[in-house]
Amino acid sequence: MKKKNIGFLLLLTVVALFIHGYHPYAEDAEIYVPSILKILHPSYFPFGQKFFEANGHLTAFPYLIALLTRLTHAPLDWVLFVGYIASIFLLLLACFRIAMNCFATTAGRWSSVTMIACLLTLPVAGTSLYIFDEYLNPRSISAFAVMFAIDAAMEKKFWRMAIWLLITAVIHPFMTVFAVVFIVLWLIRKADLSRIPTASAAAGPVLIAGFSLKRPSAIYWKCLEDHRYYFLLRWTWYEWLGILAPFIILWWCRKIAERRGNFLLARLAWTVFLFELICFIAGLIVTIPRQLEILAPYQPMRSLQLVYLLMLLIIGGLAGEHLLKKHALRWAALFLPIAAGLCVAQFSLFPATRHVEWPGAAPLNPWLEAFAWIRGNTPVNAIFALDPNYMILPEENFQGFRAAAQHSRLADAKKDWSDAVLYPWLPLADDVFAQTQAVANWKQFGPADFARLKQAYGVTWAILQKPASSTLDCPYQNALVEVCRIH
Repeated sequence: MKKKNIGFLLLLTVVALFIHGYHPYAEDAEIYVPSILKILHPSYFPFGQKFFEANGHLTAFPYLIALLTRLTHAPLDWVLFVGYIASIFLLLLACFRIAMNCFATTAGRWSSVTMIACLLTLPVAGTSLYIFDEYLNPRSISAFAVMFAIDAAMEKKFWRMAIWLLITAVIHPFMTVFAVVFIVLWLIRKADLSRIPTASAAAGPVLIAGFSLKRPSAIYWKCLEDHRYYFLLRWTWYEWLGILAPFIILWWCRKIAERRGNFLLARLAWTVFLFELICFIAGLIVTIPRQLEILAPYQPMRSLQLVYLLMLLIIGGLAGEHLLKKHALRWAALFLPIAAGLCVAQFSLFPATRHVEWPGAAPLNPWLEAFAWIRGNTPVNAIFALDPNYMILPEENFQGFRAAAQHSRLADAKKDWSDAVLYPWLPLADDVFAQTQAVANWKQFGPADFARLKQAYGVTWAILQKPASSTLDCPYQNALVEVCRIH
């Protein structure tokens, strides 16, 4: 790899950071950051750790980040930030390597990588995923590991491929299934529809392996029903468009590549087409028959993350080779509106938060300000109560309490409820439901209600929105929230 190529990839990485932003405690970080903290500080989270450890124990990601934190003696905030930047760079590098195999021109190669850099936070149909999140998590690592594995398979470097698949397996086991299915399809040189049953059978044992013989509770079924995005027939029309459009685009790209004599690119487009078709069939199988709906949380349609990555790589490369070429104005006309659109979308998702939350910088978000105060001014064993829907409240911006405040709290109705659906053999859904019901009338809480929470769950602190009518002792408050003791 030439130094100028590395330099340009680094520049694209920085550009991607400023387009898509960085939010280390947002959304699923509420699962993974506490898992890391619990490894680094075993005394943390004396209450409710089961809600994040169930996921944390299925991946080596928390242990890897904890190990890097210990080895570098750097603050966790910096390790997460540098890891996030490194993940973007490695994803772009892996994509560039694939583009080098598929496109003969410099314009084609760089246009494919630029397309991906500009569209990292593109939503993936109705899967509740982005192509790449705005924070570090196992998907950040599995994304580039899978792409490196595909690159190795294309170059017939099977030992290198095996190493990247192993890395994927320990970081994100389920993504390994998608990677293996895709690579098997790629290695079948004359892939056609008659091969589909073979590839589907390869995925089957992995899905069935997670099935529990223990009958889930009624609360679990309610939890599953609440997650619309697991069921294809409940997706909106535009989410279905996110499934069907790639079929058309990939077919079209294959034909263009064949007409221009680029048979490797045509083979890649056809492989992605077949891969999506297999996973689409699997998605229908596990979400339409009522008898198999317990398998729906395994979400075969999450394979669309890989489909979108490779589709954008192909589209970008074709655009670069046959449209953009060396015309700077054409490059600007294509990529500036795309980058601006994704940037505006991220600002709208996190309007009360810094676009890039730099490590060590004082937070602007009033909820994060309160969480930071809690982190430094309350006992490690404190247990907090707050609105069970706090992550979707105005100006909260999906920021995780456990991740940012580093303290225990009662279960919430978003992250913990979503996490519980993945484990029908555990009583997580029942516990989440009980705790969220205990604070269901949160906005009308009085002294007797807080006393009941302390008696039932050992809650010693509460976070209230202003204007609050509580008579509690509140040593911290800002423009939006106050942090109060429960005596």
